[in-house]
Amino acid sequence: MAFETKEQVLEKILSQEKPHCPYCKEEMQLWEVPDIAMGDGLGWGTPYLYICFNEACSLYNQGWENVRQNWAHKASYRCMCYPGTDQFECIPVFSPEGGKGQVIDDKVLAAQEELKEAIKRGFSILADLYVSKDWLEILRLLMDATEPTRVRLKAAEMIGDLGELEAIEPLKNLRVGNQRLQEQMETAVQKIHERYFTRECPFCAEIIKRRASICKHCGKEVAGE
Repeated sequence: MAFETKEQVLEKILSQEKPHCPYCKEEMQLWEVPDIAMGDGLGWGTPYLYICFNEACSLYNQGWENVRQNWAHKASYRCMCYPGTDQFECIPVFSPEGGKGQVIDDKVLAAQEELKEAIKRGFSILADLYVSKDWLEILRLLMDATEPTRVRLKAAEMIGDLGELEAIEPLKNLRVGNQRLQEQMETAVQKIHERYFTRECPFCAEIIKRRASICKHCGKEVAGE
């Protein structure tokens, strides 16, 4: 299963409709899961949740008395939902302000707009570079960790079409922390080898001709390898 970055998870969530609280029918708010483990200590399994912060919600209002009677604590519950599902659960709160610091709707929208603009700008640059066959600059964009993942994925695809043999070494050495992007880079390396009829020596990893019987770098026999 491909690893998703937090950026990719957020982009997917924002493309979906917001859920409504089953107790009060109000639209729920997007909430960023804190770094501190909650619940069973194993984490929520997602960097974002939806939570109902409606002060008139019946679950929230009745929760204060319920917790007081059963556990003698001053606390209540708010309804939460896992994005993209109909799975609603309760999350404890210990004051009316509890959890509100992680509500991110406003800043997320602004950040998402910035991301869209960065992707649009990156794709425009890549289109020009592809026409001019400037694979070195495409490689630079690919290796730039500040570029959006979608831009880097497109750059990796283009490198497979345009990159020369000198592109293979940096592609092999780059670790990006994203499985899909890493796989696209590996595909690019294979495409470059196919275009130049080359392969890597199984002993010294230097680039040799596909038909070679003896590696010109280490002298080992590579026929049939």
